[in-house]
Amino acid sequence: MRIHFTPDDLLHVRFAEEPAPLLELALALASLHRPAADPVFTRWRREAARELPQRARPLLDLIPPCGRGPQFLDPLVPDVEDALERVAASPGSQIRREMARVAGLGRPLTPWTRRIATRDPQAWHELLTAVHTAYDSILTEPWRRLRAGFHAEVAWRTTRWGRLGLGAALESLMPGSKLDGLTWHLAPQKDIDCHLAGHGLTLYPTAMWSGLPLIATSPDGSKLLVYPALTPLPLLPEPQDTDPLGTLLGRTRAQVLEALAEQRTTGKLAHDLGISAASASQHATALREAGLVATRREGKAAWHECTALGAELLRTGVR
Repeated sequence: MRIHFTPDDLLHVRFAEEPAPLLELALALASLHRPAADPVFTRWRREAARELPQRARPLLDLIPPCGRGPQFLDPLVPDVEDALERVAASPGSQIRREMARVAGLGRPLTPWTRRIATRDPQAWHELLTAVHTAYDSILTEPWRRLRAGFHAEVAWRTTRWGRLGLGAALESLMPGSKLDGLTWHLAPQKDIDCHLAGHGLTLYPTAMWSGLPLIATSPDGSKLLVYPALTPLPLLPEPQDTDPLGTLLGRTRAQVLEALAEQRTTGKLAHDLGISAASASQHATALREAGLVATRREGKAAWHECTALGAELLRTGVR
């Protein structure tokens, strides 16, 4: 996959402002088809597939394992009810075009999906019921954590962007990718050229997808790049002793931040938490890049301590 920028496009690279519930749902349903997906999905996939109500299962005929289901099913809208209204109002031309495209991806039309393509009222009632039911089954419970993880990922990436520049920030989204002039080379498994042509690029991190990056074109011509978020995020129900800060940062990194409420060297931090010095250094570096920790050197020792922002995070609603 190659994404071609113009100079103007580089001025219009941005992150999505909020996660979109129906886009997350479409990616989750695609992941149910992917037995070889990232092992982090194994237990979640097993439980989600078992608990998916019968009324929602027709959606599995619409969304292929590659994640490129009908675009009219996953509008980039942050409120689920508004998104469902957007789906219900999809123009017939878009529905027919998208259903034909999905059929070409190895999802042959069934009698029911043919009725979807022709906007049969009963089939569309069943479709909207299936979407609502699937959302309730798969995403209602973890939505708060998904949203927290989305914003943690965007905050971390934005900080790196400010420190390292756009090129390095883009390359870090996908290991092995490279920005060469105005062309971003990523996912060599896909022989695709995407020309932004001045419309810019919206970046969308998701915890519901571990496959290759996905790119879509909105009706206004703008491009959306969906990529797997790196922010640790549990998909399964929270235990009773829920740890919001651990949900946001990952358990070990949250413990590092808490420990650095008092100044510590890397070695002392590693000793107190029972982790390696290399791991302690990596976590401190990530927290420093996010503006949560400050580091100073004295000889060979590196001393770390929470910044005001880090202390505020420990003090406020995450606890």
